[in-house]
Amino acid sequence: MFSKFGEVKSAKVIMDRDTGRSKGFGFVEMNTSEAGNDAIEALNGNECEGRSLRVNEAKPREERPRRQY
Repeated sequence: MFSKFGEVKSAKVIMDRDTGRSKGFGFVEMNTSEAGNDAIEALNGNECEGRSLRVNEAKPREERPRRQY
């Protein structure tokens, strides 16, 4: 799906450790930022296999305080 917009450098579907099933999201890394932006523009909001896609640029994970038990 993403290769229509340029070379895909990597793609990873995030899996649940306990069940082994997909968590419903993943990460696609494109070879150029232009290809990534084109894919975001074209695919965000579209449907794939009956599910609505939300395609955006990944942001670094926010630091959260560790839980104290």
